[in-house]
Amino acid sequence: MAISDPIADFLTRIRNSTRAEHRYVDVSWSKMNQNIAEILVGQGFVESYLMKVDDKTKRGTIRLFLKYTAQRRPVLQGLRRMSRPGLRRYVSHLDIPKFYGGMGVSIVSTSQGVMAGAEACKRKIGGELLCMVW
Repeated sequence: MAISDPIADFLTRIRNSTRAEHRYVDVSWSKMNQNIAEILVGQGFVESYLMKVDDKTKRGTIRLFLKYTAQRRPVLQGLRRMSRPGLRRYVSHLDIPKFYGGMGVSIVSTSQGVMAGAEACKRKIGGELLCMVW
């Protein structure tokens, strides 16, 4: 079965795994998913990630190691897909949302690659608002 929105699938797998308190989650590899994973690691929402290739099918997967507090609460509290295939959402660098007092991160796909909203604001470039993470 083909996935109509791979980014939403990526975010949903992470959300379900944090709620089930899994140590890691495997998601399908794509360049976009890898870029989002790098941002999540860089912002401290995820411990690390590892690239794997299945020898039989030759398909790549990304294993994200989820991060929890000392009380076993997930560091990643929420994920929300903003732009979707049926309704794309584009923002200028002035309109990139800031929320939760700067504790949340907007992820933006720009002409210079996928980056956190703060980085896009600093470079003064807008793009497609992919998702928000807090």
